[in-house]
Amino acid sequence: MNALRSIIFNFLYIFGSLVVSLLLLWSVLLPPRKCAEIISKYYSRYILLISEYVMGIKLEMRGLEHLPPAGTPYIIAAKHQSAFETLVIPFLKILNYPVIILKKELTYLPVWGLFLKGTGQVPIDRSAGVEAMRAIAAGCEKAMKDGRCVAIFPQGTRVTPGVKAEYKTGIAKIYKDLKIPIVPMALNSGLFWGKNKFFKKPGTVIFEFLPPIPAGQPPLKVTAELEQVIEAASDRLMMETKTS
Repeated sequence: MNALRSIIFNFLYIFGSLVVSLLLLWSVLLPPRKCAEIISKYYSRYILLISEYVMGIKLEMRGLEHLPPAGTPYIIAAKHQSAFETLVIPFLKILNYPVIILKKELTYLPVWGLFLKGTGQVPIDRSAGVEAMRAIAAGCEKAMKDGRCVAIFPQGTRVTPGVKAEYKTGIAKIYKDLKIPIVPMALNSGLFWGKNKFFKKPGTVIFEFLPPIPAGQPPLKVTAELEQVIEAASDRLMMETKTS
């Protein structure tokens, strides 16, 4: 049954995404925040609907009380296990449509790459060193002026559940430069939507927001703290899922 559901889901995901994207192509001419609102209302809602009603993947968000008040800039430092969070996080109204720092290659995707640019996401060339950090700073400052927060995956790539991967020091520089709090975010999406996996599994993806780390702390200490709290919470979510 999961195999059949996966086939139907992937068909709707690939071809449905293409159709919806073409219908919404006009939105890239709007200001970035407005474009993100349009994508949220139609495309992101479509992804969540087929995820839940075709594949059986639901979304639950916990720890919303840890989010700073609306209009307050902050960084979301999230665990990254699947494409699910990439498709969902930038278009969550409750997070004020955050911009994600992502690899530049994604902007070359047909049609979808235009939406990444149109919604104000921050693409970087990871081999560019100093120039990449300047691009991040410029993109983040622009987002903050628009009243949006910033989302980053500190490990820099999707990591399969149970696999350990270091947290990059880039998050420390972003935290230091922006001088705003960080909200750690744990998740368990890789249990259901595996990295590069065609076949998916039904279940509840949990996004759990953890107590924020205030601005002004020693940056490298913050990186270590992020790794500790995010990994511990993500491991707990995975154990909870497996024993439920």
